[in-house]
Amino acid sequence: MNHSAAQAIFGLNPAWIATTVFIAVYALVISEKINRAILALLGAGLMILCGVLTQEAAIRGVDFNTIGLLLGMMVIVAITGKSGVFQYVAIWSAKKVNAQPVGVMIMLSLVTAVFSALLDNVTTVLLIVPVTLLITEELKVKPYPYLLAEILCSNIGGTATLIGDPPNIMIGSAVGIPFNDFVIHLTPVVLVILAATVVVFYFVWGKELTTTEQARRRVMSFQESEAIKDPRLLKQSLAVLGSVIAGFVLAHSLHIEPATIAMFGAAMLLLLDNYHRTAEEQAHNVHHSFAEAEWVTLIFFLGLFILVHGLESAGVIQWMAQQLLNATGGDFKITAIAILWGSAILSAFIDNIPFVATMIPMIKSMAPTFGGEQALMPLWWALSLGACLGGNGTLIGASANLVVAGIAERAGQPIRFVQFLKSSFLLMLMSIAISHVYIWLRYL
Repeated sequence: MNHSAAQAIFGLNPAWIATTVFIAVYALVISEKINRAILALLGAGLMILCGVLTQEAAIRGVDFNTIGLLLGMMVIVAITGKSGVFQYVAIWSAKKVNAQPVGVMIMLSLVTAVFSALLDNVTTVLLIVPVTLLITEELKVKPYPYLLAEILCSNIGGTATLIGDPPNIMIGSAVGIPFNDFVIHLTPVVLVILAATVVVFYFVWGKELTTTEQARRRVMSFQESEAIKDPRLLKQSLAVLGSVIAGFVLAHSLHIEPATIAMFGAAMLLLLDNYHRTAEEQAHNVHHSFAEAEWVTLIFFLGLFILVHGLESAGVIQWMAQQLLNATGGDFKITAIAILWGSAILSAFIDNIPFVATMIPMIKSMAPTFGGEQALMPLWWALSLGACLGGNGTLIGASANLVVAGIAERAGQPIRFVQFLKSSFLLMLMSIAISHVYIWLRYL
C-alpha cells in the first residue's frame, strides 16, 4: 500500500475497500439511476472516510490541469456561442451545396468534425444540432441520418487534438503530451477515418434523402448574416480563440500548461465581453457565462480522480497492469493492440472517461517493463483512439451522443438505443480496424 493512503477503517485491506467502492460507483454510473456527479463525489468521500486516502492525498490525486483546461474552454465557447457564429457556419454550409439533402448531411458532418477538434465535441453538437433540426424540417427530410452523422463525426473529429475529447485532455495532462504531438500522431488517421465514414454515409443514405425544389429554395432563402447577433463579440471571440489555439501549439516550448492558456483566454474574453457594461450587467453576464459551463462534468471529474487515486494508492492499479502484462505475455505489440480493441469495445458500453482515468496509471506502471516512459507512446495513442472512437459504438458510449439524443427527444425526434446501435457499431468497428492498421504500420 502506498504511503499516501491513510489508516484503513476497522483494519480492513485498503485494496478491497478501494475496489468495492470503485465497482459500486461504476455500476451505478452505468445504470444511470443516479446522476454521475453525485456518485463520483460520494465515492471520493468514501475513499477518505474509509481510510484508503487522507484528504491531502486525495487532493494530490486531482488533475487540476484537466479541470482547468475543460473549464476554460467551456467558458470561451459559451461566450463565443452568443455571437451566433456556429449557426452562421451551419447555414452557410447548407447553402454551399445548394441545399441538396445528401450534400447538407456531408457538409454539416465535416463542420461538426472540425469544430469538435478545435473546441470540444459536446459543445459543438449543442450548437450545431438545433440548426440541423431547423434545416431538415425545412427540407422535409428525416433528421435521424443527419444526427447520426453528426454524433459519429463529433467523436471522430474530437479524437484529432488534445482539446477535442475529454479522454485526450486526461491523457495529455497526465503524461505531459503537448498539443502538437496529438495533431502529428492522431490527425492523419482521423482524416482517413472521417473520409471513410462520410463515404459510407453517402452510399447508405444518399438515395433515401430527397426533397422538393420548393423546400430547397426555402433553405437557400435563409440569410446566414442574420445569425450573427453580435459582430463585435464575434471579432473578440475569434481573436481570443485563435490566440488560445496558438498558445496550445506553443505551450511546450513556452513551458506553460494548457489549463493556464485556457483559463487566461477565458478571463480575457470575459473582460472583453464585460468591461463596457454596468456593475449590475456584469454580474448577470458573468454569472450566465459560468452557468453555461458543464459543472456536472467537472464535478464528476473531480470525484473520479480521487476514486482512481484511491485504487492507485491501494496497489490495485499496479496489480491490474501486471494481470494485463501476464495475459499478453509482456509482448509490446500484443499489449498495444489489446489496449486499442479493449478500450473501443468497453468504451462503447461504459463511459470512456472513468475507463481512461483507470487506464492511465495502469499504462504508466508498465514503463519499467517496456523500457521507460518514452517507449510507452504507442500505448497512449492506442488508448486515445480506442476510447474516443469506441464512444461511437452505442448511444451511451460518449457524452456527445447523449447530448444529441436529449436535444432530438425534446424536438420530438427521439433516437432509440437499438436503432443507433445497428447503424453505429459497425462503423465504430471500421474506424478501429483502420486505427489498428495505422498503429501497426506506424509504430509496431
